[in-house]
Amino acid sequence: MNKLIQNIQPRQMFLIDGLGALVSALLLGIVLVQFNDLFGMPVKVLYPLADIALAFCVYSLACYLLVKKKAKPYLQLIAVLNLLYCLLTIILVFYHHNTLSVLGYLYFVGEIIIITLLAYIEFSVAGKAS
Repeated sequence: MNKLIQNIQPRQMFLIDGLGALVSALLLGIVLVQFNDLFGMPVKVLYPLADIALAFCVYSLACYLLVKKKAKPYLQLIAVLNLLYCLLTIILVFYHHNTLSVLGYLYFVGEIIIITLLAYIEFSVAGKAS
């Protein structure tokens, strides 16, 4: 894992984060809404989560296009925001535990694991960035 992290450039990290956030936004705002009976998270919660993911997508892709040097603070910011998003998701999963299905739990736990790992990699890449 460390060897992989050593080879990732900050700009690549912004692209990975931005595309991942876009996938999350599409899943939350379209797929989980359309198949709400299978997942169980209320639609009134899914849309704001999708909006947050879309905002992260815009931020990360803008950083990918615009940040050429001194990427460290921008990477650290998106890593912190990703962890805060995970915290929010955990709170919402606990709050809506009575409506979530097993598939809903699997989706959100999987998303939390992936985003937490992404934030770890972002912090690691930021640590070696200027």
